[in-house]
Amino acid sequence: MLDAAARAAGAPVEVLEATNVTLPSGLVVPDLVVADAGTTAEDTVSVDADAVQLVVELVSPGNKTMDREFKPLLYAEAAIPHFWRLEFEPAPRLIVSELQAGRYVETTTALAGATTRINAPFPVDIDPAGSLAQPR
Repeated sequence: MLDAAARAAGAPVEVLEATNVTLPSGLVVPDLVVADAGTTAEDTVSVDADAVQLVVELVSPGNKTMDREFKPLLYAEAAIPHFWRLEFEPAPRLIVSELQAGRYVETTTALAGATTRINAPFPVDIDPAGSLAQPR
């Protein structure tokens, strides 16, 4: 869905799944990464944080603290402009955050059953109930 929206918008990006992202403080593996086009031309295993526009975490039962608290701090420290967190409990919802003054600020919450337009890093219409599969 993100890839289709990026192509429709003509955004020069790659949508990557479970790709290593090299941060100043180490290596992390977000569930989804939107990076500058051509980023994986030389290294198909990892992406430098400078090329990342968006990270998406699908909050799984075993990684709630990591996905909600620890990883966002690391992404903010690396100056990744957009962070999305897809929650599944009690119902699917997508929390959209943008980096402002070195920290993420929630700008939109998309709720299951309603289509929400998100404009950055490119326009995408999303309904959290049908967009992504729940992690196990």
